Amino acid sequence: MSKVTASDVNENNTKENQQNDTVVLNHNDVSLEHPLENTQVNENEDNDEGTREKWSGKMDFILSCVGFAVGLGNVWRFPYLCYKNGGGAFLIPYLMFWAFAGIPLFFLEVSIGQFLNIGGLGIWKLCPVFKGVGYAAVIISGLLDIYYIIIIAWTLYYLFASFASKLPWETCSHPWNTIYCVSVLTNQSTHSAAEQIVSDNGTYQIAATLSSVNATTEFYINESLKVSPVEEFWRRGVLKITDGIHESGTVRWELALCLLLAWCLTYFCIWKGVKQTGKVVYFTATFPYFVLFVLLIRGATLPGSLNGVIFYITPQWEQLLKPQVWIDAGTQIFFSFGIGLGSLVALGSYNPYHNNCYRDSLIVGCVNSATSLLAGFVLFAVIGFMAHDQDKEVKDVVDQGPGLAFMAYPSAVVKLPISPLWSILFFSMLLMLGLDSQFCTMEGFITALVDEYPKVLRKHRALFILACAAVSYLLGLACITEGGMYFFQLMDYYSASGISLLFLVFFETIAISWAFGVRRFYDAIEDMIGFRPNYFWMICWTFITPTLVLGVFLFSFIKYERVTYGDDYTYPIWGEFIGWLLALSSMVWIPGYAIYKIAITPGTLRERLRIVTSPEIPIVFRSNESSGHLNMVPMTTVTIMSASRPPSYDTIKQDENNRVVL
Repeated sequence: MSKVTASDVNENNTKENQQNDTVVLNHNDVSLEHPLENTQVNENEDNDEGTREKWSGKMDFILSCVGFAVGLGNVWRFPYLCYKNGGGAFLIPYLMFWAFAGIPLFFLEVSIGQFLNIGGLGIWKLCPVFKGVGYAAVIISGLLDIYYIIIIAWTLYYLFASFASKLPWETCSHPWNTIYCVSVLTNQSTHSAAEQIVSDNGTYQIAATLSSVNATTEFYINESLKVSPVEEFWRRGVLKITDGIHESGTVRWELALCLLLAWCLTYFCIWKGVKQTGKVVYFTATFPYFVLFVLLIRGATLPGSLNGVIFYITPQWEQLLKPQVWIDAGTQIFFSFGIGLGSLVALGSYNPYHNNCYRDSLIVGCVNSATSLLAGFVLFAVIGFMAHDQDKEVKDVVDQGPGLAFMAYPSAVVKLPISPLWSILFFSMLLMLGLDSQFCTMEGFITALVDEYPKVLRKHRALFILACAAVSYLLGLACITEGGMYFFQLMDYYSASGISLLFLVFFETIAISWAFGVRRFYDAIEDMIGFRPNYFWMICWTFITPTLVLGVFLFSFIKYERVTYGDDYTYPIWGEFIGWLLALSSMVWIPGYAIYKIAITPGTLRERLRIVTSPEIPIVFRSNESSGHLNMVPMTTVTIMSASRPPSYDTIKQDENNRVVL
């Protein structure tokens, strides 16, 4: 090693460098520059690449993470997956993934974003051969942006329908109702074509007015055929769902307008950057808890609610032998936490360098899963009431599809006094949850591309977001046709969850813990937060998390099951083929880019592997006398001016005499 004194290098350029707030270091053919630690960025200053924002306050980041991690995945997706996979049986793998994969990976992504101060593509300068993971994350985020916002469109539809003196799913007197519809309030079915009264013995007496004869007809209908107006409003009023994916039907123009409004809301939440986003989440991240607790109290007082709660917390052990239970549990953790999408990296990248991301990750991780469990109690209490009301088993009361939340929660709302008011509050809550997650996912997608191409995109960020929103809106129209629910579930099953997300998360963990080096990463975390975290996280990143993820990934292939909608519809082969294309659209980037990177790198195979697994930029430590530990400069602020090859793992340190060691 050779030693170069930093003061000797820039002695003649001190004034110029102070004006530029940089220190220039030279060593042979390599020239490095990095900003001084106390540099204050002038956000009004205009340059070729624009400026990168920071959170305006500490709570902006925490609430943004809570708003992103605590979203519709907790209130909508978690309950329906729990219901689909046997209630309490689902909680066992769910909590296992939460402890050994969810929180460790949440901490990893936030801290690496904070350390490097860059988005989801730029972080792979740490280990360039794995940059395909970054591209895969961008693809998954893009697909998630397209279909996740459909839930917000449904929510807006329900919200607008709630502005009425009587909720449209309270009674059976609407054109979309059938003769099997029975009100949960009056136990009566008043169809627009006939008046139907249910007697104690299950007999339906219909007084129908014919063209010339008035007649009263009495007939028997099996009690199991009774359907609530809530379910009919969802299936026949909102979706107008067809018999399968082969019948796409026409676009539901009401939903198309709701989808357009959802994209407008998302755009205006994020177009000005994280300072605007950070203020929005103060309301959107806290309001939902008020509504959830009100619904929990009301749900607990409904008859039959205890049966639903028992189903929720009682494991059906035979369900644990099904691979889909483990896949759904793992991907629900990753989906709910937002892991593997680049969004957490983006949110962390706007943090100050010395922010305590370790504490923040524990807080958000616990709040996230606690919210899921709370939402589960709310929903299963209502499902227990629905089962009691319809005289069915809890597991048979509604379809196990993505629309479960849009049938269970409205059933509780109609039981509340002044039900339209509570319906407005509830769907406003869903809207807040959905927007939180949507614009944070969109922020991750945008940040990754803007940081990758700053000269082109950063100064035109608002226009770029507008273009992405317009394209995503047009692609999302496929999910709001009359057969759109089948496309929606196909995207949810294959594109942004399931094996594609497991595949991405596995290589992300391996890249950081093994290729870059988990001890080196621990040094970076220690430098940022001032102490070395418990070695539990190191063990998780190195062994437990990748083993758990790989095991579930392989298990899913060994016992692969065809995708279904509800209990009575299995997707055709060509439908599953489309799903696999969606999954492979992100997965192929990881091996594909690795092969490409190795192929274009000069040298022998051994030399190529060494180069492509070494950081493309050096790691710079600077002494911090006040704290007594090394202070690492974020790698992205260190640029290679000229070099014959990417630098190796050697670090650059300052010794006790403030001399730079190369």
